[in-house]
Amino acid sequence: VQLQASGGGLVQPGGSLRLSCVTSVSDFSESAVAWYRQSPEKERELVAAMTPGGSPEYAASVKGRFTISRDNAKKMFYLQMSSLEREDTATYYCMLGFFIYNTQGGARFQSSESWGQGTLVTVSS
Repeated sequence: VQLQASGGGLVQPGGSLRLSCVTSVSDFSESAVAWYRQSPEKERELVAAMTPGGSPEYAASVKGRFTISRDNAKKMFYLQMSSLEREDTATYYCMLGFFIYNTQGGARFQSSESWGQGTLVTVSS
């Protein structure tokens, strides 16, 4: 399965960017999707995820600023990023997977594919 992220670039603090991910998976509508990011000084972190049914989950650091969405017909999903901060500077990766649910009602995203090439987002004035 191929995952190709695009849409990164240089943006000023407070600006916006929209990242896109195209996949080659045959059963895309049955897959959960997610965006991760990694900067040189940090480990890779989950930024946002969405269930096959369209329910989103966000990291606390981006909630209210980032929006994940998907287009099953195009086998694509997106990350709309607004009010960008310098701390958002990272390489962003898209991923497919599934949610694991626990008995307490919580859930976590589990990746299921190899990492593709990410797209670099630099927030700087």
